[in-house]
Amino acid sequence: MTKKMLGLTTSLAMLMTAPLASAQSMAELEAAAKAEGMLTTIALPHSWCGYGDVIAGFKAKYPEITVNELNPDAGSADEIEAVKANMNNKGPQAPDVLDIGLSFGPAAQAENLLQPYKVSTWDTIPDDAKDADGHWYGDYYGVMSFAVNTDLVPNPPTSFADLLKPEYVGQVALAGDPRASNQAILGVLAAGMARGAEPGAAAAEAGLAFFKELNDAGNFVPVIGKAGTLAQGTTPIVIQWDYNALATRDSLGGNPPVEVIVPSDVTLAGVYVQAISAYAPQPNAAKLWMEYLYSDEGQLGWLAGYCHPIRFNDLVARGVVPQELMDALPPAEAYERAVFPTIDAVNANADAVKAGWDSVVGANVVE
Repeated sequence: MTKKMLGLTTSLAMLMTAPLASAQSMAELEAAAKAEGMLTTIALPHSWCGYGDVIAGFKAKYPEITVNELNPDAGSADEIEAVKANMNNKGPQAPDVLDIGLSFGPAAQAENLLQPYKVSTWDTIPDDAKDADGHWYGDYYGVMSFAVNTDLVPNPPTSFADLLKPEYVGQVALAGDPRASNQAILGVLAAGMARGAEPGAAAAEAGLAFFKELNDAGNFVPVIGKAGTLAQGTTPIVIQWDYNALATRDSLGGNPPVEVIVPSDVTLAGVYVQAISAYAPQPNAAKLWMEYLYSDEGQLGWLAGYCHPIRFNDLVARGVVPQELMDALPPAEAYERAVFPTIDAVNANADAVKAGWDSVVGANVVE
């Protein structure tokens, strides 16, 4: 893995500012979080980015805190709506913390839905991957890939252009609803970029046109692609983040065999961010959760789930990454051409895809 691959080259706009609350010591924070006794998360599938083991690690370290997991299969938009719907609710349906796509962080901040907090490892998070005042901060990233059931697709596609071939009729799916899922929205962006369009509204337009062609050809399957649908053959080709595809490959254990392909015509990198709800019922548990996620232990947990943690350069520089984790990562060559769109481009794409999917593509993507 090269530093070239791992360096975030985005120019993320810094939106709004707000004062931080007075800092607590870790001992004070732990005591306050244990007194609250619960942490409510949302949209954290255990197979996503190694979250199952990360959550287990937090529970083992803080057994006094119950982790209440809401709607693991929700999308980023669903997380934001859950905060809005529970502004006056201090019960178990109100999320404390969010893990959302890059474009959703500044948008939620602009609606005053986030509270600022800077973890103790703040200085090792790249400046261009965080809000300067701590409202949201990058946590990990991956690249868009194809997960392919090679029992049913013996000649896997190697590019977005390949997906339009007649041999893939009734086989290609997104890993989410492109009207709400960040992963699917960026899948459309990747398709547009593969056609040479610049990231942003132009790539969204080109991507929507691509999926219209894919749908009109009968190649697109309007079902949210998951490990189960991939294995069953409902969606033998799923466009999704590499870490999700690799986790699916491992979970299926060769039955059926799954090949993970980074398309040759585009390598789109996508950053996800963490944030604490401004209405968190358990704000101290939320802060402690962030401290855990951005500790070496938490970051290595994501790495074990095939994600590139945001503090990777710092971990490597200090020699704390186990060799077996390095050896398990995909070859660096596939990532050296990775493109990190600016936040303006990500936002423009998201707006255009959500607004145009129904009218341009006309495929109602369902579970």
